[in-house]
Amino acid sequence: MKLTTVLGTVAATATTALIGSIASRDVDSRWYRKLRKPDFQPPAAAFPVVWTTLYTDIAVTSAVAIDELTERGATEERRNYVGALVTNLVLNGAWSWVFFKGHRPVPATVVAALLTVSSADLARRTASANSVAGLALAPYPVWTSFATLLSGRIAQLNR
Repeated sequence: MKLTTVLGTVAATATTALIGSIASRDVDSRWYRKLRKPDFQPPAAAFPVVWTTLYTDIAVTSAVAIDELTERGATEERRNYVGALVTNLVLNGAWSWVFFKGHRPVPATVVAALLTVSSADLARRTASANSVAGLALAPYPVWTSFATLLSGRIAQLNR
């Protein structure tokens, strides 16, 4: 893994985390506290731990995949991978803004579902470039699937 590649993917994921965390500050808002939440919602302390781990995972596995594709000379596949990564990170950061800032649980569930599809695609692309990195990224679409279920249930409970 090249230093310049990992610095780029770390910068991209850190930017996404920062953008999402700005919107997520509203987790202490009156609106959020009043929402009915399902019994299966993890404790608030779990979210920063899970997301920090996942952002690290995305940065490292994406750097491995990008470098592998570069070494193979797979220019188009590399370009498509970077595009898929950018799309994924935009969806990732957007969810917090739609849910916490926009107070829109139903559209946020749609964003979460799109993020899940994007995360599964990113894991597939990563596995295609490097099977070990792809396996390491597998928890990401699993978590986003759970997040979609959680978001959808919150939307349903608060209609």
